[in-house]
Amino acid sequence: MACPPQSDELIFFVNGRKMMESCADPEEVLLSYLRKGLCLTGTKKGCGIGGCGACTVMISTYDPVSKKILHYPANSCLLPICSLHGTAVTTVEGVGSTKTRIHPIQERLAKCHGSQCGFCTPGMVMSMYALLRNHPEPSMEQITAALDGNLCRCTGYRPIIESYKSFAGEPTCCQLRGTGQCCLDQEGGVSSSSDRGDRMRSGLCNPEEFQPADPSQEFIFPPELMRMAQEQQGRTLVFQGERTMWISPASLRELLELKTKYPKAPVVVGNTSVGLDMKIGGVHHPVILHPDRISELRIVNNTNNGLVIGAACRLAQLRDILMKAVSGLPEEKTKIFCALLQQLRTLAGEQIRSLASLGGHIVSRGSTWDLNPVLAVGNSVLNLTSTDGKRQIPLTDDFLSGCKNADIKPNEIIVSVLIPYSKKDDFVSAFRQAERRKNALSIVNSAMRVLFKPGTNVIMDLNILYGGIGSTTVSARKSCQKLVGRQWNEHMLGEACRLVLGEIFLSPSAPGGKVEYRRALLVSFLFKFYLQVLHGLKILDPSKYPDLPKKYMSALGNFECRPPQGRQVYQDVDPEQPPQDPVGHPIMHQSGVKHATGEAVYCDDMHPIDGELSLAVVKSSKAHAKIVSIDASEAFKVPGVVDVVTASDVPGENGTKNEKAFAEEEVICVGQIICAVVAESDIQAKRGAEKVKIQYEELEPILTIEDAIKHNSYIGKEKKVEKGNIEKGFNSADEIIEGEMHIGGQEHFYLEPNSVLVVPRGEDNEMDVYSSTQYSSNVQELVASALDIQSNKIMCHIKRVGGAFGGKITKPSYFAVIAAVAANKTGRPVRFILERHDDMLIVGNRHPFFGKYKVGFMNDGRIVAADIQAYINAGCTPDESEMVIEFIVLKMDNAYKIPNFRVRGRACKTHLPSNTAFRGFGFPQSGLFAETWVTAVATQTGLPPEQVRDMNMYEGLNVTPFKEQFDATNLRKCWTECLEKSEYYSRKTAAEEFNKQNYWKKKGIAIIPMKFTAGFNKTFYHQAAALVHIYKDGSVLVTHGGVELGQGIHTKMLQVASRELKVPLSYIHLCETSTTTVPNALITAGSVGSETNGKAVQDACQILRKRLEPIIQKNPEGKWEDWIKEAFQESISLSATGYFKGYVTYMNWEKEEGHAFPYFIFGVACSEVEIDCLTGDHQNIRTDIVMDACFSINPAVDIGQIEGGFIQGVGLFTMEEIKVSPEGKQYTLGPDTYKIPAVCDIPEQFNVYFLPNTRNPIAIYSSKGMGEAGVFLGSSVFFAIRDAIASVRKERGLPENFTLNSPLTTEQIRMVCADDFTEMIPRDKPGTYKPWDIEVA
Repeated sequence: MACPPQSDELIFFVNGRKMMESCADPEEVLLSYLRKGLCLTGTKKGCGIGGCGACTVMISTYDPVSKKILHYPANSCLLPICSLHGTAVTTVEGVGSTKTRIHPIQERLAKCHGSQCGFCTPGMVMSMYALLRNHPEPSMEQITAALDGNLCRCTGYRPIIESYKSFAGEPTCCQLRGTGQCCLDQEGGVSSSSDRGDRMRSGLCNPEEFQPADPSQEFIFPPELMRMAQEQQGRTLVFQGERTMWISPASLRELLELKTKYPKAPVVVGNTSVGLDMKIGGVHHPVILHPDRISELRIVNNTNNGLVIGAACRLAQLRDILMKAVSGLPEEKTKIFCALLQQLRTLAGEQIRSLASLGGHIVSRGSTWDLNPVLAVGNSVLNLTSTDGKRQIPLTDDFLSGCKNADIKPNEIIVSVLIPYSKKDDFVSAFRQAERRKNALSIVNSAMRVLFKPGTNVIMDLNILYGGIGSTTVSARKSCQKLVGRQWNEHMLGEACRLVLGEIFLSPSAPGGKVEYRRALLVSFLFKFYLQVLHGLKILDPSKYPDLPKKYMSALGNFECRPPQGRQVYQDVDPEQPPQDPVGHPIMHQSGVKHATGEAVYCDDMHPIDGELSLAVVKSSKAHAKIVSIDASEAFKVPGVVDVVTASDVPGENGTKNEKAFAEEEVICVGQIICAVVAESDIQAKRGAEKVKIQYEELEPILTIEDAIKHNSYIGKEKKVEKGNIEKGFNSADEIIEGEMHIGGQEHFYLEPNSVLVVPRGEDNEMDVYSSTQYSSNVQELVASALDIQSNKIMCHIKRVGGAFGGKITKPSYFAVIAAVAANKTGRPVRFILERHDDMLIVGNRHPFFGKYKVGFMNDGRIVAADIQAYINAGCTPDESEMVIEFIVLKMDNAYKIPNFRVRGRACKTHLPSNTAFRGFGFPQSGLFAETWVTAVATQTGLPPEQVRDMNMYEGLNVTPFKEQFDATNLRKCWTECLEKSEYYSRKTAAEEFNKQNYWKKKGIAIIPMKFTAGFNKTFYHQAAALVHIYKDGSVLVTHGGVELGQGIHTKMLQVASRELKVPLSYIHLCETSTTTVPNALITAGSVGSETNGKAVQDACQILRKRLEPIIQKNPEGKWEDWIKEAFQESISLSATGYFKGYVTYMNWEKEEGHAFPYFIFGVACSEVEIDCLTGDHQNIRTDIVMDACFSINPAVDIGQIEGGFIQGVGLFTMEEIKVSPEGKQYTLGPDTYKIPAVCDIPEQFNVYFLPNTRNPIAIYSSKGMGEAGVFLGSSVFFAIRDAIASVRKERGLPENFTLNSPLTTEQIRMVCADDFTEMIPRDKPGTYKPWDIEVA
């Protein structure tokens, strides 16, 4: 594109290098510029909407007025490059690299095992780096706040926090009772009575090895930019793009003239709101005004009436300003400031807080924006100006609701905001409840203010505002007016609740759902405010007002996020083991340093190839319909579009008999791929895809399990296992109970979206396929089949994958087919990188589950019979669903021996995207359901749940319901150890005492056992192969069929090779997984990838070592290099293929028996929580996990897998909700609507212990696979919450038999803690309205 003559030259620096762009495009964001323009691929694209933190960079600016340099983190996916004029950008490559030096942040993160898949790691590094540039010795509060905007799906966050603690300028342990000792270091804290004498170690890294931080090594701010800032203060900048003009005025006067000329042009500071509208909503702005250099918009003034804050002040700056004001002013003046600070602590992440402006937050008027209600009740004033002059308007509910007579005129801008001081008789509070405590939009927020007549509790003024109720912030103005003149007492509270519920209307079909919960929050917040004011009045005049009842004090205050403490205890290696043998040591991840420096290459990090095209797909918008026509004529008119690819372009098979790559005559779910557009750039491909028109003839969809059962819509046959005599068992029982449970699905939310790059080689129909898959041979097979060629011409390559969890087993093969067909048609390389929303829509989820139980038991708690019916929502194609329902049936007993037991399972076929494999593969659902009916027995008998679990648990040599023998001794050992390590009984007593003293907050504790299985129920799934080369210089190259997903498989393979060849790790390299070196590789899944491939690597290395033995015996004192040279000269082959046939497993479903799994993994988790009965919020206080890991090849890797799996389980069972419309469209398609656990969700104390002195004779080095087992243990948090709820219900005289579904969200917790407030809310009769979402489980 020719550069428009009116465009200025954009100048900024990246990692100390000057960038000059004469044709800067205002629509291009920094992330794209870095990755595609500069090939700086360390900055990752995880979501593209500022929600995950993978794209974090540091921006440095110079203020010519204050002469200060400011550093702050920013989401590069939201930053238009035109906003960067005069700034310095630092990416992870600029922080440090293996080619120059690595930074202490990068080193410590790698050595503390703070990365697994590594895709999120550069963002973590940059968030911490920006913090250290401003605060060289930060507090732990600052460290955790700095990571608010960074998500990790692998690690569980604990090692990340641990690595950064070393930078803290304060003690990081509890310093028990002032002794200077940590509670975790108490005598006996490592070894219990059962393992005395065992060589147990704690800690996974040595802080003494860390290099010190050296601020003198950091980039200096370019002096040229300082000069530019001085010289260009009075110069307007204009950047003209293809569709958009970006104008950065130098003065307020000029900004006003531009706003008059372009009244519809948005005024953009951080682009966090307008940018999202453009990205998600497809909004286009021909002109954008960027006033960041105008000093009047950045003022901070203390006046007699309050603080005047410039509209362009960033929210992070606002926080710092308010904190300073609060510390320096009388308390009575800062009540509004404190309320704002409370909301700022949880609002978004630090990257967004550093970009978003106060004025933008106000003027965008989002219903769930947390600051606006506080500003409104605080009587804030907006200072406006335009070419017509200046004026002030109050920031009121009328303004926030967009009332015309209270709004900003099109040609006006907000210059500043007056935030008034509060008064002595003022009381101001702010509230919010979200799906996650931090970096999540509020479900409901509120601000409330009351002003009393001086010296009384008589209401003189009252203001109550709510967000999250309608499309804008709403006011309970009429209710407040009626309450003026009333005394602040219980009678007033009751009337206030009735008035507010009568005034604030929320439709039963309201977007966002959770209608009754949101209504309950209206009055719950009001009650909290009532108590806070009573408490404040008491403090104000102790002699005049009574004390708040002690049990009500617990309603005050919010849960605070505290930095986690933890201990990791594992068995040390044998003292006789050679020092260079790395097996059993917590070796750092093979790519750990490269993760931290951004040098680890993922699929989309590969540099562009000549002639490369980008691909975007056209998806079905209907759940079930016939395709009447596909009209791509408009797509071809989009500049850059090369072709449109449909099913008719597939030379061979269009997918498989079960699933098509391209839809043909019919679509069977929303999101099914119909066709694809290829273009010269990804933006052009997406624009082209938007232009393709599909005409449908709609058909009736089946969406829920209930609908599928009704229509007899199933995939495969019923699976059944039965043991004993079920009818006799029920006849012998003292009591029988029945119940049911729904368990929602779960998004994989790996940080790296599905990616594929297909490169035709130009001869013999050969193609290279680079894919982010767990199943290389399946990609090869399906691509070959689609192109109607032999598999030997398709080469699939995988360097590493940025997380998978089962979501990259089946679908990547179809994505590769689509890209390969496009490459075949065009003859050019094709890159297909799914956007986050497409990935979440198309790939499918963990299977939603519905179960029914009938359980017979004796009065002493012994379960004598159980009859279970299980259903899963499979979606529209078989995928992995038949195997998932098999695993659910086989594992339904969990840890319990039930003499008469029957379980039946069906996979339901619906018109949802096909659900697929997910870490744990059905067991998290079946295990949670099993623990639910065991808990129901405990409730019915009045016995403690742990007692019922104990008496029904397997022990010693035993058999499963499908007649597989196993030894449960270690299950019992784990149970005993966990009871002791967690101090379960004393903490349970303490929780009960706490609950007696506190009415509105309750604690709960639960201990949950686990009998998990590794592997598959068919032998061939366990086979593995490896290829090992030794080169003449003595270096070793290892390849195998497993894929590095973040689980550390490559690291373990290097450890195996090192031990078997008896050479140091530094001699060994592992390049990639490829079908060219290891054919027919099986799925990397089922927790056994490391051990099966390890067996293959071991086999190859042993073959090589055996060949070398005669050489070594001739020269036993020689060096490895000498032996290799001699072997080569003697024509001894230095290459070997290793093979492992696999564990023998089988399942005969006709006989309902088999040896279905290679071995069993035992574990127990104890978790303690605290819940807020008024909001449904909860705090994870402590978790202790004891795991039967046997001999760990790499304790750091295995503990990391357990911790990461546990936190993923916490997400599954307590917070992650998939929302689906009645038409079958998924709402939750990104980090803005779907919340995975963040730093704020990990237990404050998180301990993992490996059971000592245990062995697994069938696995390599007596190890066990830890990849999936931790997920189910997250259910201990679910049952701890249930324990707290049971305490609530018992105290309130409510039935103690109650049903909890999963996830156990804030909504469910609040509504089951029934009280007067939940009783008074309006209820809607089902069937009288159309709900916003439906339950598909």
